[in-house]
Amino acid sequence: MSASTLAGVAFAASIAVAVMAAYRPLGDYMARIFTSTHHTRIEKAVYKTVGIDPDADQTWGTYLRSVLAFSGVSVLALYGLLRVQSHLGHPYAVPAMGPSQSFNTAVSFVTNTNWQSYSGESALGYTAQAVGLAVQNFLSAAVGIAVAIALVRGFQRSRTERLGNFWVDLVRCTLRLLLPLSFLIAVVFVAAGEIQNLHAYRSATGLAGGSQTIPGGPVASQEAIKQLGTNGGGFFNANSAHPFENPTVWTNWIAIFLEIVIPFSLCRTFGKMVGDKRQGLAIAAVMGLLLVTTTGLLVGAQLAHHGTVPTAIGSASEGVETRFGVPDSSVFASTTTATSTGAVNSFHDSYTSLGGAVTLFNMMLGEVAPGGTGSGLYGMLVLAVLSVFIAGLMVGRTPEYLGKKIGRREVTFASLYILATPAIVLIGTAVAMALPGERASMLNSGAHGMSEVLYAFTSAGNNNGSAFAGISVNTTWYNTALGLAMMLGRFLPMVFVLGLAGSLARQHPVPASDGTLPTHRLLFIGFLTGVTVIVVALTYFPALALGPLAEGLH
Repeated sequence: MSASTLAGVAFAASIAVAVMAAYRPLGDYMARIFTSTHHTRIEKAVYKTVGIDPDADQTWGTYLRSVLAFSGVSVLALYGLLRVQSHLGHPYAVPAMGPSQSFNTAVSFVTNTNWQSYSGESALGYTAQAVGLAVQNFLSAAVGIAVAIALVRGFQRSRTERLGNFWVDLVRCTLRLLLPLSFLIAVVFVAAGEIQNLHAYRSATGLAGGSQTIPGGPVASQEAIKQLGTNGGGFFNANSAHPFENPTVWTNWIAIFLEIVIPFSLCRTFGKMVGDKRQGLAIAAVMGLLLVTTTGLLVGAQLAHHGTVPTAIGSASEGVETRFGVPDSSVFASTTTATSTGAVNSFHDSYTSLGGAVTLFNMMLGEVAPGGTGSGLYGMLVLAVLSVFIAGLMVGRTPEYLGKKIGRREVTFASLYILATPAIVLIGTAVAMALPGERASMLNSGAHGMSEVLYAFTSAGNNNGSAFAGISVNTTWYNTALGLAMMLGRFLPMVFVLGLAGSLARQHPVPASDGTLPTHRLLFIGFLTGVTVIVVALTYFPALALGPLAEGLH
């Protein structure tokens, strides 16, 4: 094993140790946030300003309507800001963003996708970046966590239709969790060399005597919530490969840690709230097993440098930032696609065919390993419900999970959740490949071109936001199609999750018996892992076979 490989293993292992250390304290803190009956003065002022009764419990339908209404208003507000940004006054001239691209960008950031069909440093001014995009980074992450907590309450409560108050969950998550942590992280990032200013572009003379343009901007503050909230949208076009966003190896380490710490710690929150910490640990174990496996496969594929050019030069280093190298960049690529972050510090389109297939597979898992802030937990809990149902069919017993019977209604919601995203991804890809004009947007033909289109719709439908590149997506058709994919991929699953939560909350608790499947033991952990992988394999394998697998076998 080479020195660089050993360093990569140590890099990944140290992140895993740090996440495990944060699992209990952060998870317990989040449980206190969402179970406390106390409202702070600032929170009370917010509720009074917008006319919210913080002590009113909502049914699942009301909770859902609140989520959709808030997100809809957010899309309209951000769309309007992008359309008029040229009149807001900036240190440099910024044109108004076009209608289709404004729609795509507004939907992207409100859905926690952060897909970008533009170059941030040239297309957006500081007002749009800080007031528009950064604010949505906080709010979209908080919405995802709120929906996850509502599902947890569905397991926790009984004989009721109430799941809590969306507005309280949203405000508490933002003010008590995301804002204070992001402030501390931003201070660390500034100390590390990330910029935080409102300067216009400046010219400098390089060592060779040439002129160079140096950008400015409030970068560190946006970078903090970009990673912590699993958002991923870069202030600059180069995203986390840009030295102003990610200057050193240790800021790269922090970025990866931030991407996964809340999704993993929410499992502890789940266990605390349902009164059995072992349940949360089992869900975290499945997430960890999947992440370790896919990370190992991705790093191995890149270090094996499969392909003509990588084999010739002895390294799959094309598109990789030399500050980080192949192993650390591969770890970043794995975590950013296994979560809904979508940030990149290397060029995924330049990865080996099998390495690129792993990034696709991570997103096709539904980003549950560990997934996005909130979305990873509720996605894995839906898969747990399905796994319990399948196990019950095997032994001829009515399935139960956490004292709740899994019947026709619950399975219907779980099945619709699992089918929604693949339908969006595969239909979108098929339509794009069938239209001559959209095929013309592909800069590559054959299997690799297919992979690029499949990656775009997989990224949009799963609210990831990373790109394989290689296609011109800043067209009216792609901006609209991918915008719709992001919107449906975000809110359709939330409809089914909250419907499932409401159905569970109405039930009478069922006491455990000798026939109850223990859902905290190794057997269930392995079973849930297998169901997750098999569901993805059966759904997406034909598309993968036409894209990256065909390319890898070429």
